[in-house]
Amino acid sequence: MDFDPRALGEAAPLIIAHYRRCGRMLPWRESPTPYHVWISEIMLQQTRIEAAIPYYHRFLAALPTVAALAAAEEEELLKLWQGLGYYTRARNLKKAAEQVMAEFGGELPSDAALLRKLPGVGDYTAGAIASIAYGRPEPAVDGNVLRVVMRLTGCEADVLQPQTKKAVTEALRAVYPTGADAGALTQGIMELGETVCLPNGAPLCAACPLAELCEARRTDRAEQLPNRSEKKARRIENRTVFRLCCGETIALRKRPARGLLANLWELPNELGTLTEAEARAKYPEALSIEPLPEAKHIFTHVEWHMTGWQVVLPALPPEFTPATQAELRERYAVPNALRAYLPDR
Repeated sequence: MDFDPRALGEAAPLIIAHYRRCGRMLPWRESPTPYHVWISEIMLQQTRIEAAIPYYHRFLAALPTVAALAAAEEEELLKLWQGLGYYTRARNLKKAAEQVMAEFGGELPSDAALLRKLPGVGDYTAGAIASIAYGRPEPAVDGNVLRVVMRLTGCEADVLQPQTKKAVTEALRAVYPTGADAGALTQGIMELGETVCLPNGAPLCAACPLAELCEARRTDRAEQLPNRSEKKARRIENRTVFRLCCGETIALRKRPARGLLANLWELPNELGTLTEAEARAKYPEALSIEPLPEAKHIFTHVEWHMTGWQVVLPALPPEFTPATQAELRERYAVPNALRAYLPDR
């Protein structure tokens, strides 16, 4: 790894001081218990802070403790998570809560190695819980942290390579403080990447506490770093979605227990782009068939390109579950991928 780790030692106290002056007030920072830090970090893995805040409040109101999470019904949990996506995160939260109840008496462990044994808890989340909630000298390295370190040190290593993340983690661990400063450094370096050392454009170097130390700024490479290899292109999948209506109800079905969007409720859909004639042949008893707008949803490895048909039927087929708009709001967790095809609320 072609950077001098000593730069991190000089940067750490500057990051801590900047965070204490300028850190945003966020709900999970008001009471950074291990449970609160854990829930917030899992939500924030794939979700913007502003979008996560109402989910965080709603989740904690319904499931305020590890014990409550462990005892929650899956349907309740998925409904609370609806809109956040990546539902495996929610299922892993419940599995981990059950393990914490069984093995640790309902208290998340403070040791990062033990935290990493919980479902859904990787190096980053373990480091965040250990440092923020327990004051342990454990880094939490995500894309924001990697960007700050690569620019600070002028390092051109590929940040998508595991060895780069490992090297940065170890270099940070060597300079990490303990106690409240550990949490301040973890949150401060993340926040620096989120609000100052920005991705996809010019960083706000004039507002950065590390400006005088920054090798990328000195060599005018801030917008070229960090380096990252090309990601594999996502697979495109064409789908036709059916909004089957009868009176005040629409048809839902449950997805398989394994795979993409496992166990969630969905509108009937199938591969391919069906014409109106093909839709009529599929539902010959239809009272009316009308086109719905095209929509697109991006998953990690696949994109759904969707067309849709609203089909009004004299009765819903028995293989489907009828749902009213009130039930869609309160009971059934339908993934965001199909939001464009739900009836107006």
